[in-house]
Amino acid sequence: MKKILSLIKLLGKYRTNVILNIAFNFLSTIFSLFTFAAIIPFLKILFSPIETIVLGDVPVLSSSSDDLLRYLNYYLSKFILDNGTNTALLYFCGFVILVFLLKNATNYVALFNMATIRVGVIRDFREKIHARILQLPLSYFSEEKKGDIISRTTNDVGEIEVSVVSSLEMLFRDPITILIYLITMIFMSWKLSLFVVVLLPISGILISKIGKSFRNSSRKGQSKMGEVLSILEESLSGLRIIKGFNAENQKHEKFTKNNNEHFKLMVRLFKRQHVSGPLTEIIASVVIAIVIWYGGNLVLGSKETGFTGEFFITFIVIFSQIIVPAKSLTESYFRVQKGIASIERVNEILDAPDEIEEIKNPKNIKVFEHQIEFKNVTFKYDQQSILENLNLTIMKGQTIAIVGPSGGGKSTLVNLLPRFYDVSEGEILIDHENIRNLKIKQLRSLMGFVSQESILFNDTIANNIRLSDPEASMEKVIEAAKIANAHGFILEQENGYETNVGDGGNKLSGGQKQRVSIARAVLKNPPILILDEATSALDTESEKLVQEALVKLMENRTSFVIAHRLSTIQKADKIIVIEKGKIIQEGSHDFLISENGLYKKLCDMQSFN
Repeated sequence: MKKILSLIKLLGKYRTNVILNIAFNFLSTIFSLFTFAAIIPFLKILFSPIETIVLGDVPVLSSSSDDLLRYLNYYLSKFILDNGTNTALLYFCGFVILVFLLKNATNYVALFNMATIRVGVIRDFREKIHARILQLPLSYFSEEKKGDIISRTTNDVGEIEVSVVSSLEMLFRDPITILIYLITMIFMSWKLSLFVVVLLPISGILISKIGKSFRNSSRKGQSKMGEVLSILEESLSGLRIIKGFNAENQKHEKFTKNNNEHFKLMVRLFKRQHVSGPLTEIIASVVIAIVIWYGGNLVLGSKETGFTGEFFITFIVIFSQIIVPAKSLTESYFRVQKGIASIERVNEILDAPDEIEEIKNPKNIKVFEHQIEFKNVTFKYDQQSILENLNLTIMKGQTIAIVGPSGGGKSTLVNLLPRFYDVSEGEILIDHENIRNLKIKQLRSLMGFVSQESILFNDTIANNIRLSDPEASMEKVIEAAKIANAHGFILEQENGYETNVGDGGNKLSGGQKQRVSIARAVLKNPPILILDEATSALDTESEKLVQEALVKLMENRTSFVIAHRLSTIQKADKIIVIEKGKIIQEGSHDFLISENGLYKKLCDMQSFN
């Protein structure tokens, strides 16, 4: 129930549409009921011989169903006597058309308002999920499969729309219909209505038992779809490698295996879902049979009970109208159970703990003036130490190169500075202030990033450069591109700066993508720069152009340079060597060479190669 309430909360901004939907559903039900309640008594009087119609005294109107029926019969009879049967029939046909017109008009207005609710709630749901994805720490995504996250934001949200939001139409409409019809039936005959009231909870218990297993099966099915999409995403990302290693059959077999498991789960799921309709109809048929038997006996003994045939037929007709909304409501229950499984999966994203928390009253930081300190920094991931008791001081304007074997903790070190991860022990200080006490957005605004993998978005070159400042003028964009040695190749593109780079920037070469990434960092103009092996994946010619751009970018900035090619960092103010999470050497290039330690060994290996 809590999962449904979390969805119902999203209806708050659509309260006007909700109220209008309920109001017009109520009116639609009243018009429908009025038609059935009036048609049978009128036709009985209409087709009776006119000479047998006796008016008598005007009956007293009261809350009694018998008195109400006598009052209605009196005025219907009077109208037929005054205007004739043909005229009465004509007026009645017009009345029926009018009532059905009003019924369908009010039903349309109800659905009109529901359309806004249904589409709006799902739009809001998607926005919440996307916003949450952008807020979650990077550690969350290293645990989760990308395909499963995509599945939750597409398939599961789609299932919520189909299973839950579409059921809101029935949840707002069908209970109103059933309630109004039941009240009318009780008003007509509480004895007959008693059978309905007693048997409805029994059907509810039977249906709920089936529904419990239904939700579990649905959750398994959605989880399996996440695995299928994960394999598909891996195939798309690694297509070149799959083809190069002739692994098409291996990957396809893995996909087929998971796809067939999803198929079996969904078949079982829909088999259970389709039980709801027949189950409801069977229960309804039993109730109708009991009502007909009991009501028939009342009619047969009408001399004693005063329960007439037309009265009984009217009751049965009204009761029969409960079956459709009751069946619809039952099917809605099963769809909601299926949808709850999707809500639970989506809520795992929305309710995921935010490990990178901002304190209640963080301090402002708009400039970097003095130094950065790593004091006794230890970082653990899944209880495994990545960095241990690390101490480092970087003065403003210095270039710090970070080298060492793969897996030593180089990237982890620089990822702690913008709080992509938080230290397990110790602290990081900027201008003597712990970064945990600073506004996260302001902290990150001080930093620019150029990584080994040039991440560009499916947009124009200009908009990729403008990422940190969407309102930046074209003059600033061009200036940044010139500093990054990118202006020349951009002008050679078909549409210049308005050229779309494609998915992941695949329309550009590796060197071109990297220079656009550098231009993006230039435009941001940060005082602190983080370069994570920015040239290691490039050919010699591209590396030269990119290295020239990086030199320009690093001027008058505090720079952290993770380098694979040690020849590019020999002029750094300080070089630190990290191995197994510890700083084992620190100093200038010449000093580290003279120490004859790991740094010299790494340099000799690259010189030999």
